[in-house]
Amino acid sequence: QVQLVEFGGGLVQAGGSVRLSCAASGRTFSMYTMGWFRQAPGNEREFVGAINWSDGSTYYAESVKGRFTVSRDIAKNTEYLQMSSLKPEDTAVYYCAASGRRIWIATQPVQYDYWGQGTQVTVSS
Repeated sequence: QVQLVEFGGGLVQAGGSVRLSCAASGRTFSMYTMGWFRQAPGNEREFVGAINWSDGSTYYAESVKGRFTVSRDIAKNTEYLQMSSLKPEDTAVYYCAASGRRIWIATQPVQYDYWGQGTQVTVSS
């Protein structure tokens, strides 16, 4: 089992920045990918970005590419999501997720095994 706890989020003005953190504990050696998803009211959970835990390679949804950055600190077992140039449409509950499956590019929620509790990010116009 892997436990994920998120930190960060809150209210930010459009054009601003915020950083989310996701601390992992438990069987962290089993993690292959850590990702971020978001869900706005009435919408399905959508992929934001992810990082390969061992080599640090990243990939992103087109809607956030160039504005969001996923990174990780292996020593701290922590994943980060740095969000910049925020837009009101980025408002959502953000979730971190971890997968132990060897999937090169994992963009679907069903490909992840563990989830954080979610944290609200609200971007005001």
